[in-house]
Amino acid sequence: MDTSFEESGAAASGPGPAAWPAADATTGAVAADAVVGETPAPAAVPSPSTAPDAMAAPGPSATGAAETGESAGSATAATAAAGDAAGAVAAPSGAPVPRPATAPTSLSPSRAGDFMQCPLLYRFRVIDRLPEKPSEAATRGTLVHAVLERLFDAPAGERTAPRARALVPGQWDRLRASRPELAELFADDPDGQRLARWLGEAERLVERWFTLEDPTRLEPAERELFVETELESGPRLRGIIDRVDVAPTGEVRIVDYKTGKAPRPEYAEGALFQMKFYALVVWRLKGVVPRRLQLVYLGSGEVRTYDPVPADLERVERRLRALWDAIREATESGDWRPRPTKLCGWCDHQERCPEFGGTPPPYPLPVRARESGGVPQGRMGAD
Repeated sequence: MDTSFEESGAAASGPGPAAWPAADATTGAVAADAVVGETPAPAAVPSPSTAPDAMAAPGPSATGAAETGESAGSATAATAAAGDAAGAVAAPSGAPVPRPATAPTSLSPSRAGDFMQCPLLYRFRVIDRLPEKPSEAATRGTLVHAVLERLFDAPAGERTAPRARALVPGQWDRLRASRPELAELFADDPDGQRLARWLGEAERLVERWFTLEDPTRLEPAERELFVETELESGPRLRGIIDRVDVAPTGEVRIVDYKTGKAPRPEYAEGALFQMKFYALVVWRLKGVVPRRLQLVYLGSGEVRTYDPVPADLERVERRLRALWDAIREATESGDWRPRPTKLCGWCDHQERCPEFGGTPPPYPLPVRARESGGVPQGRMGAD
């Protein structure tokens, strides 16, 4: 266990972490409770290797909520908004209300991953903003994140496994209240047995965290931190960091909780790309390269770390610029092509995907006129 970011004694009695620089008004870095406002790929943009056991079923994330303009009233609200990230908000009745289509203006790790996985999936989520059904796995992840965030509201000595487990029912009630569409998850469970098992699984994940980290010796500088910065030639980068720790020496550690199992080494690049993305944003905002990136896999009880250097983050920046160029080209041309993989089995949009005999909806944005003599690109979903 990495102890360099822990307090020397009980956290409540220690001097606390080194100061985390305040947000710069010119950069747009703000706490999550103030979040406002996101709206085949080219060979230069390699797709990260993924496998069914290396990642959860595709679905919106808390970061996606920030992209689509969700406003959150609290740190957990930003996470709870995750289910609306696909582009539909819940009306008072709980029915999704589609937002108007707009061209993308920013990029998060989740949406970058969508485009690298399948450009058409990116289009469905970011431009068409098609609603997606909530999943038990993704919702459990949101719940566990909320519990781990709230636990740090308690004094250090009271951050115990029983207290964390006791937070689960209340946080589930809050999550359901903020996202009425979650009621459909257990609509066919009249006796509540499946819900009880599901909540029990969340409790076990929370308890496992205590075997990996000691919250009584941690005082996070930030929790559920929304960050945003704009690269000189685009794009605007944004995301929500689960936890930021600052050591007494001033070194920064970025921590991300994963409720799934750690991927095999050959499939680890996807999660590491997300962490390097966050590190790049922090570097551009604060002028500090994080000392450590830490992934906490609650599903398998593992902690994986990576210590970035500036050259790593410069490569990520170049990759993101190339990725953004590809997204802009697809946005202007309307050419969004599917990329079939094993992950297609979890996609909510098979009925609209040409790979499964479906037809995308009409493309809702203006399309750049093709040059004379140009070769048609097979644009899908045109009016």
